[in-house]
Amino acid sequence: MDDSAPPEPIELPITSELDLHAFRPNELADLVAEYLRLCRARRLLEIRIVHGKGTGQIARSVHAILSRLPEVEAFSLATPRFGGHGATLVHLRPPDR
Repeated sequence: MDDSAPPEPIELPITSELDLHAFRPNELADLVAEYLRLCRARRLLEIRIVHGKGTGQIARSVHAILSRLPEVEAFSLATPRFGGHGATLVHLRPPDR
């Protein structure tokens, strides 16, 4: 096995939930933007992003990313039933808008 070869990309299913626990902070901007683009193309317009509770730094990063994406209609921390401050609910604009 060649340790210098980059790891193979991981194919993720596109569902209405994205769990960020397996990703590094420097991967978030591209990952979140691309994931939401794919969700929107599949007309998945209500998304739950799980970022964990921790110190809140990942949640703040995710919210900063979401605030810059024009396809995001609204977002907020989840209610306790859906993860509380460990998750963010995102509402996307339909692809035809």
